[in-house]
Amino acid sequence: MKRNFTVISVKVKPNARVSVLEQLEGGDWLAQLKSQPVDGKANKELLSLVARHFGCPKSAVSLKSGASARSKLVRINRSGPISQNVA
Repeated sequence: MKRNFTVISVKVKPNARVSVLEQLEGGDWLAQLKSQPVDGKANKELLSLVARHFGCPKSAVSLKSGASARSKLVRINRSGPISQNVA
């Protein structure tokens, strides 16, 4: 049975000048977000950024754990292979 999802580990840095998602050595990800970590704004921005980066709808991306922490696990549901937007 194939898994229909991927889980990535993301370290979040809020209040950045630009929103960027980049992969670190070891497979973890770093997300620099413009939003402040208030009222879930940074989490919403993170999910949108991940969806855009991997070319999938926002509805396919969810927070698995770490809603109030800087280290988060993000789940990406997929129907086919996940492609990274390298551009």
